[in-house]
Amino acid sequence: MMTQPLRKFVTFEEFANWKPDGERYELHDGVIVKMPQPIGGHEEVTGFLSIQLGVQCYQSGQPFIIPKTALVKPSENESAYSPDVLILNKAQLQNEPLWKKESTVIYGGSIPLVVEVVSTNWRDDYFTKLGKYEEIGIPEYWIVDYLGIGGRKFIGSPKYPTISVYQLVEGEYQVSLFRGTDRIDSPTFPELNLTAQQIFQAGTNI
Repeated sequence: MMTQPLRKFVTFEEFANWKPDGERYELHDGVIVKMPQPIGGHEEVTGFLSIQLGVQCYQSGQPFIIPKTALVKPSENESAYSPDVLILNKAQLQNEPLWKKESTVIYGGSIPLVVEVVSTNWRDDYFTKLGKYEEIGIPEYWIVDYLGIGGRKFIGSPKYPTISVYQLVEGEYQVSLFRGTDRIDSPTFPELNLTAQQIFQAGTNI
């Protein structure tokens, strides 16, 4: 199952006005991309993380929210991404020029954490979005590869289910890998008590 680009260059404004409800699309360098229909395991992992991180948002005392359909847009690029889990700082949204009209954020200061759960289009998460989220200045980015299908340069060989936590350090991402019983180390949520295996099990019905 692959992403299906509709090959016509469009601006972000055109994309925002066109994007239909009920289906998931992204804009990649001016090309509208229909995202793969998530399989059950992907939905289970995403749902589990939304709940767990939602609890952390509440317990942290920070004005964090998890929107359902918000977009992340690089400020100087005709792209817009729909993360699987997006944590926003509500106090910063007043500075976002596209928020009220388009439910879109462009500043890293508004986005404490973004999570992508890997599916068959894994290159989007490990190449495209990794670079763009770093460029935007998002402090923390998780790639949750619960099937272990990403490239060996990212998760090693042999391949195992892996969670890659990227932390922005002096403008560049530094990565830590978590597998099995490793406890996830999250700069945004230091009190998080969750192992990689607990997240993986959400998508395997174990």
